[in-house]
Amino acid sequence: MSGNVRLLDETLAAAKAEGRAALIAYLPAGFPTVDGGIEAVKAALDGGADIVEVGLPHSDPVLDGPVIQTADDIALRGGVRIADVLRTVREAHAATGKPVLVMTYWNPIDRYGVERFTAELAEAGGAGCILPDLPVQESALWREHAEKHGLATVFVVAPSSKDGRLAEITAAGSGFVYAASLMGVTGTRETVSSQAEDLVRRTRATTDLPVCVGLGVSNPRQAAEVAAFADGVIVGSAFVKRMLDAPDHAAAVEGVRALAGELAKGVRGPA
Repeated sequence: MSGNVRLLDETLAAAKAEGRAALIAYLPAGFPTVDGGIEAVKAALDGGADIVEVGLPHSDPVLDGPVIQTADDIALRGGVRIADVLRTVREAHAATGKPVLVMTYWNPIDRYGVERFTAELAEAGGAGCILPDLPVQESALWREHAEKHGLATVFVVAPSSKDGRLAEITAAGSGFVYAASLMGVTGTRETVSSQAEDLVRRTRATTDLPVCVGLGVSNPRQAAEVAAFADGVIVGSAFVKRMLDAPDHAAAVEGVRALAGELAKGVRGPA
């Protein structure tokens, strides 16, 4: 069965045709429970997100700040497994028809098996994977199986990436390019890094892939600011924080839905 990279491409193209950036939400699988996490992912998509990234909780994060680490710890203590991540993808995509990716570090996939993971992700209706710690020069095996199964391979670029390195990364990727707006970890911030616009400009000079910006966007004003120069706006910690701060699970899910709606307005223009 083929994955949904084409749906991802079409969704990003449709947002561009509307003269706006796509809204991409991130939520970890298994948080606060597997079923509760599925509800939250569906709420983000129903609320206005165009695309969602389902995080595969990992005990040794590189990119994730304290908010997402807290959620990952809850999920891991709850016993979340790769099968639960794939179930989250399957049910969210089946319920909404929207593209769902997995964001994961390399070690869990390597241990699970690349062929097995790509085949099962495609079977679940997944659109691809974001792999923040997989070096491009070591990615041939992954890319071979991802392409065979119709999955996007999204790599992360950073403000420190030199132009030659950007070209190497974007030539190997598909779906979109994840531009980290700053050197640091995920988390909500008062302002969006001034480095983000320059990184998008430099990245676009190397590729026709959409360039989507993450790290630091948490409210409609910031979403509008990033949407003015990027093809997509990625929001994660703000969604997780809404859930962590909610008094109960029902309020958490509604908080996710409401924030998605607020951010969806933001990517359509100044708040």
